Amino acid sequence: MNWFRTTLLLSVMTALFVGIGYLLGGPSGMVIAFLVAVGMNAFAYWNSDKMVLRMHGARQINRREHPEFYDMVTNLAARAQLPMPKVYIIDEAQPNAFATGRNPENAAVAATTGLLNMLSRDEIEGVMAHELGHVKNRDTLTMTITATIAGAISMIANFGLFFGGRRDNAGGILGTLAIMILAPLAAMLVQMAISRTREYAADRAGAEISGKPGALASALDKIQAGAARVPNERAESNPATAHMFIINPLNGRNMDNLFSTHPNTGNRIAELNKMAQTMGGRQNRTHDDARWQRYGSRRRGPWG
Repeated sequence: MNWFRTTLLLSVMTALFVGIGYLLGGPSGMVIAFLVAVGMNAFAYWNSDKMVLRMHGARQINRREHPEFYDMVTNLAARAQLPMPKVYIIDEAQPNAFATGRNPENAAVAATTGLLNMLSRDEIEGVMAHELGHVKNRDTLTMTITATIAGAISMIANFGLFFGGRRDNAGGILGTLAIMILAPLAAMLVQMAISRTREYAADRAGAEISGKPGALASALDKIQAGAARVPNERAESNPATAHMFIINPLNGRNMDNLFSTHPNTGNRIAELNKMAQTMGGRQNRTHDDARWQRYGSRRRGPWG
């Protein structure tokens, strides 16, 4: 049902893009928009992961540089029966993380230094398991393509006034103004629906991979508080990628978070706590938190 819903929502977003082309340029505009949509999806399939990582200044690491964090991802990937993803660190004070890539064989996971400094080892493990849950569920391609199309819809809507006076424009200047206002809003609503559907599924998968739903719930609570307190300048500059993060990164200070791209964090935590009770509370042990934090206080965490 989740995959059916996601496919339907992606189809709606593509149809929205093509429909904007028709309203702005008539039949010829629709054809052009359709060809652009096909081209964008093809480009996003091969390149969107690199684009997103570059947007956020992500730096790939290896085991020699950061053995503890790298080994954690390695063990989680093996537990999830996934190929080892590329591992990235983002020099960003806001705690957050995301996954990207067109398939599990070409996946990447990224965590901010804020997340690695602020959370305990078990909580970080829960977060990275969540991101691998996205990889396992093949959400990463869907989410990056969604970001690409949403960004294109906003772009074409912003150029709407250039086409407002065309004879084949279906709505004239008033229709163009309506498109400029409503099209990005509609794209954002679809983006939100896709993200919310996939986040619950990734929470469940992450809890199963790590075996610690309580630790993931605790991590979500800390990340939510940290994201509300610490602005993420790169995310504010690229709001179309906000839905890729484990928690909405636009909670810093701008108005982009009027509509959330994520499910309510309290609801997510409640679902994870239900899983924790079912699993008997084993995941709540955080016996190595002190060692991780001592390491972090000495060198800003095991990533240096």
